[in-house]
Amino acid sequence: MDAQILNLRKKAMQLPESSGVYIMKDKNEKIIYIGKAKVLKNRVSQYFGSQNNHQEKVRKMVSNVATFEYIMTDSEFEALILECSLIKQYSPKYNILLKDDKGYHYIKITNEMWPRISETKQVLDDGARYLGPYTSSSMVSKAVDEALKIFKLPSCKRNFSKEAKNVRPCLDYYIKQCSAPCIGKITHQSYMENINEAIDFLKGGNLLSIKNLTAKMNKAAENLQFEKAAVIRDKISALNKLGVSKQKVILPDKREFDVIALVQSKTLSCIEVFRFFNGKLYDSEDFMFNDVGDSKTARMEFLEQYYSRVEKVPPVILLDGETDSRGVISEWLSKKLKRKVKIIIPKKGKNLEIVEMCKNNASSKLSQKLGRTLRETSALEELAQLLSLNFIPEYIEAYDISNLYGSENVAGMVAFFNGRPLKSAYRKFKIKGFEGQDDYGSMLEVITRRLCEYEKLKNTKEGFGKLPDLILLDGGKGHVSVVKALLEEKGYNIPVFGMVKDDKHRTRAISTQGEEVVINRNRSVFTLISSIQEEVHRFAIGYHKKLRQKNTISSELNEIPGVGPKRTSVLLTYFKSMAKIKESQIDELCKVPGITKPIATNIYNNFH
Repeated sequence: MDAQILNLRKKAMQLPESSGVYIMKDKNEKIIYIGKAKVLKNRVSQYFGSQNNHQEKVRKMVSNVATFEYIMTDSEFEALILECSLIKQYSPKYNILLKDDKGYHYIKITNEMWPRISETKQVLDDGARYLGPYTSSSMVSKAVDEALKIFKLPSCKRNFSKEAKNVRPCLDYYIKQCSAPCIGKITHQSYMENINEAIDFLKGGNLLSIKNLTAKMNKAAENLQFEKAAVIRDKISALNKLGVSKQKVILPDKREFDVIALVQSKTLSCIEVFRFFNGKLYDSEDFMFNDVGDSKTARMEFLEQYYSRVEKVPPVILLDGETDSRGVISEWLSKKLKRKVKIIIPKKGKNLEIVEMCKNNASSKLSQKLGRTLRETSALEELAQLLSLNFIPEYIEAYDISNLYGSENVAGMVAFFNGRPLKSAYRKFKIKGFEGQDDYGSMLEVITRRLCEYEKLKNTKEGFGKLPDLILLDGGKGHVSVVKALLEEKGYNIPVFGMVKDDKHRTRAISTQGEEVVINRNRSVFTLISSIQEEVHRFAIGYHKKLRQKNTISSELNEIPGVGPKRTSVLLTYFKSMAKIKESQIDELCKVPGITKPIATNIYNNFH
């Protein structure tokens, strides 16, 4: 641990044991991270302890911290409010940020005699009324378009205040999608009724609009205003058709809730949001982030950022996993909504099905971004869950030892990137440290050499210059124990697991230091691990056989008078195979550098 971190830890240990907000700064006094804590001393001191226990994002942040400040609060809830405010003000580099360039959209209702409804990306100080913000541009665009058509409102830029002379209505009037105020086909009072009904539709959805319009239609019929009632009936019919065609996910109970799911790889993460109203999915959006670190912290920061920006907070939020400060965030959202907000992590039933659907969508978006299939992402994601990893392992290295009773002791390493073999990264190792059979010693030598190469090349970030997200060993808990101890000794925090075979030499389970994780119940993980184990075994045993064959050939040639190791190497390089050497005539053998006619005669006579 360097002097800078030791000094920061000493300072952190002097913090008060109260709730508050801490502010991390770099050497230029720029704020790079803002967090909240129930107990400032405990939370901040954790950053400056052993760096092996931190994820990569935290290690990077800590390495850039020159100093920190803090603000005490009376409660963790107050710390949350202050944290949200400060993050919005300073946009620190290492916090999860929902940037403005995500594209927030609004619905604009102009302040004029004949108001217009349109979509916009900016809120101006022009006296107009704005609904939003909304993050889905397609949702806003469709909603505005549907409102204009159903309530027959104009989409043109004509001035309706001027007296219409020699003006012809546009096509929308003739196809019954506009009431043509430009030529006086609708009174101002009726026009304003249509505007207000359209606003109700945009704010409350088609179900609320249908309810209000039905009441108006019944009242008009009671007053014998049958023509007006018929017009309203047509609007209700259009809204009913819209409801059938628009909704793709409909639940039997009319609930309002949001669903949030997180999928992580080592370098990129995706958070998907589904929004339900009256039991219907009316909006969905996804957010891509680089390294978000710990999943619990990531969910907490996303909830803070997302609900600081959106106008509508639902009474129920379904999450795919645990989040830090769930109770405090629930309290904050409850005060914002002015009613109880529940944050639920479903374990079974319909809620779990909806969360899994949301998570599958996040996996699909992440797959597209990373250039892999959804099946590959799902297999890697399930593997991460099975092994309790905090991220999807993108780059996996697997090792296997091969020998014949201790002779020709070698190892093979294969690499898988995004669930696919990366053959350019395969490596072969010839065990040099000892003679005889010792699988544990062989594996330790190979991993040690691998780490030494990383230290030499880590600035290049290529080949052995980057570390794997996961190491798999062809072996059980003994192999895992010795390699894990080596990694811990050298300060590397890389997950290590073994691949265990059954008595028929087929993949059976994944081994930890103390137990085995059964994988044959999970088809996608079983297929992935089986393919990795088969590939590394094939690669290692192939190298072993090649060396044995080469040595057999070498010993056969070395027995010929006048042919030593050097001439053996020259002959094999020239003819490429033992078969061609055996088939060659004396004059052909004489063409090889260093092979005289007497030696060529000896070689020919040996095989004939």
